[in-house]
Amino acid sequence: MKILVTGGAGYIGSHVVRQLSEAGYSVLVYDNLSTGSADSLIHDEELVVGDLTDTAALEAVIQRFGCKTVLHFAASIIAPESVDLPLKYYSNNTRNTLNLLQASVRGGISKFIFSSTAAVYGMPAAGFADEESRTDPINPYGTSKLMSEWMLRDTALAHGLKYVALRYFNVAGADPLARMGQRTPEATHLIKVCCQAALGKRTSVSIFGTDYPTHDGTGIRDYIHIEDLAAAHLGALRYLEKGYPSTTLNVGYGQGSTVREVIEMVRQVSGVNFQAIEGPRRPGDPATLVARADRIRDLLQWRPGYDNLETIIADAWRWEQKLAKTKV
Repeated sequence: MKILVTGGAGYIGSHVVRQLSEAGYSVLVYDNLSTGSADSLIHDEELVVGDLTDTAALEAVIQRFGCKTVLHFAASIIAPESVDLPLKYYSNNTRNTLNLLQASVRGGISKFIFSSTAAVYGMPAAGFADEESRTDPINPYGTSKLMSEWMLRDTALAHGLKYVALRYFNVAGADPLARMGQRTPEATHLIKVCCQAALGKRTSVSIFGTDYPTHDGTGIRDYIHIEDLAAAHLGALRYLEKGYPSTTLNVGYGQGSTVREVIEMVRQVSGVNFQAIEGPRRPGDPATLVARADRIRDLLQWRPGYDNLETIIADAWRWEQKLAKTKV
């Protein structure tokens, strides 16, 4: 039986697919390649080019390959864009998750791992969030993911599906061997933006807000290496394979870095003193957003191996250099 991975040719999905293949799982990737790339499937995993709006094709794939497990990554993920294009996010994220859940129920899927986000918490007052923290998203991206969590929860209760929803904090870095990484040229992730500036692909990096109540005035985020994030998905899969109950888990390190610290580390790793321009805060940006992530360590025995800012940035920088040399 193949494991169905939606969005498996994208940044996060492709790292999980690689780790699944290396762990001996048989993987089927379902991706429309709107942001993903077939080149990211380095172990020649089977790829079906399709869209989650095509429910007939989706159901046919599940039936044809006898899939019983789904890992769902396909989504739009840029929070500021979601404010301007809310219907895109409710279509690509909420509605398409509904389509996938319907196909999963009809196809007899028994295990479902969902790619969620810390954006469901909005702006927690203390700057830290655990799984019991209030969910209060401040943009359509976070809302679309929270709605998807609710649909998954209710579907599981009604149909006997078991699931793990993983709420990511700030994903960064790349495969340590530079075989894959984030390919989206217009990405908004700070570490990638800084690496692009160091390569001369951007003229500068913007610092949005320098008056936050943090030790250097800039926002603090919990950056997690893509390899550790991918490993969490394999842990979630093994958890479900053992018959344990459905759960929702934060995926973060429980430690934060400021915007200035990230910029300085990219300068140090790259050796390039690129320009950083200070500006006003963006509406809705919390001063601090860091994970309380004890539960994932306890339930999945998840042990991060890359929880160091310099390591995260060094791997991202190595990938960006490779991408700059090979991409037309």
